[in-house]
Amino acid sequence: MKKARQILGMALMALTLSSAYGCELKTKRTANPIIAHAVVNENDEKETNNTVKIALLLDTSNSMDGLINQAKAQLWDIVNKFTHAKCGNEARPKLQIALYQYGNDNLSSREGYIQQVLDFSGDLDEISEKLFSLTTNGGEEYCGEVIQTSLKQLDWGKNADNLKMIFIAGNEPFTQGKLNYKDAVTNAKEKDVVVNTIFCGNYDQGVNTDWKNGAKLTDGEYMAIDHNRQVVHIDTPYDEVIIKLNSKLNKTYVSYGALGVSKMQMQSVQDSNAMEMEEAVAVKRAVSKSSRMYNNASWDLVDAIEDDKIEISDIADEDLPKELQGKSADAKVQYLEEKKSERAKIQKEIQELNRKREAFISENQKEDSKGELENAMLEAIQRQAKKKNYKWD
Repeated sequence: MKKARQILGMALMALTLSSAYGCELKTKRTANPIIAHAVVNENDEKETNNTVKIALLLDTSNSMDGLINQAKAQLWDIVNKFTHAKCGNEARPKLQIALYQYGNDNLSSREGYIQQVLDFSGDLDEISEKLFSLTTNGGEEYCGEVIQTSLKQLDWGKNADNLKMIFIAGNEPFTQGKLNYKDAVTNAKEKDVVVNTIFCGNYDQGVNTDWKNGAKLTDGEYMAIDHNRQVVHIDTPYDEVIIKLNSKLNKTYVSYGALGVSKMQMQSVQDSNAMEMEEAVAVKRAVSKSSRMYNNASWDLVDAIEDDKIEISDIADEDLPKELQGKSADAKVQYLEEKKSERAKIQKEIQELNRKREAFISENQKEDSKGELENAMLEAIQRQAKKKNYKWD
């Protein structure tokens, strides 16, 4: 039997933003060999003009529990906001998110109490998993050093058309540490990376401790938020139905290869994490999963075949789920077509219910009831994206 071959690398999600200079109408795809149980970094793929790279640098010292909780709860708000974003030429670009924590005593002092939690990734389940892995503990917060570390460790690329942004959040003076923050942000500007600063506390205090200047030097945004503010979620008549549809949606995924089982389990765990925070968070995650941004071609046969990543004939029986093992090629294709059709129907139902849900929230939500972190990031991204000719449906 022909040895099974598995698609390599994580499928980059379409969360959407891009550059105005030349957003490509289509991402050019090259034929990648499908080799079983191997791993290739998604950053090895050819860069396109349709990529946005965002690094989140979060202070995880003792005082930052509120910030981390806001990030966990509002990830899906931010994702869903950009479902309908477009480049100037109507293209739907990709988003990659990286995550760093700093200022935590559990981290290595030799590394400046800094840790890369996640390299650039478009895998929404992975991003969620890493956010939920964060815990807080007192420490030293070196803003300049964590910015410099992210610039060195991450592959920001050299494509001038791509939008590249850092969001750093914390509550200690921006000047702490041996590395002068001005050197770090100067390096960022040379790499065409915009540094946005989010001070967790009083606006004037952030100004006086150089958080505003740290952003100004790269034409970024300075924001001050109340990180301990309780996020107000509005329950709607549509929530319970959306959550039930999400359970049905999960059953349309058909795992394959080495990643399949673990990734399917991750999907379920992140559903549970969202539900444990609040039902409304689980609903927002379900809405994200019903959008084009939630793509799992690295482990799901439906997405992989839809994206022309693989052919079902290239996968050996032992790399398929039990329900497909021993079936003829035609039977396998028919099974996957049925799953694809079922998924599309469920996703459409969720999107239609979400439109009604959003209308209900709009009628009942107070002006200032959104999450502080959500508001800060969305406003900054929209302003900076507009400079590169982004717009929203």
